[in-house]
Amino acid sequence: MESIYDEIEIEDFTFDPITQLFQYPCPCGDKFAIGIDDLADGEEIAVCPSCSLMVKVIFEPEDLEEYYEQLE
Repeated sequence: MESIYDEIEIEDFTFDPITQLFQYPCPCGDKFAIGIDDLADGEEIAVCPSCSLMVKVIFEPEDLEEYYEQLE
């Protein structure tokens, strides 16, 4: 099983409507990232591109609605 570094609430991520990514600072200095469509598809693990750490995103599917509204 994959090792989860932490569990982070979706509200603690920053959302960029241009890239459609949720990001959260990683201890290595980079950022964990996951796409809004990945979350909508049931994915809940955000990965850091620079190290092996992963975090679980804590959210309810209806939480994504407000972020999808930012895309319009």
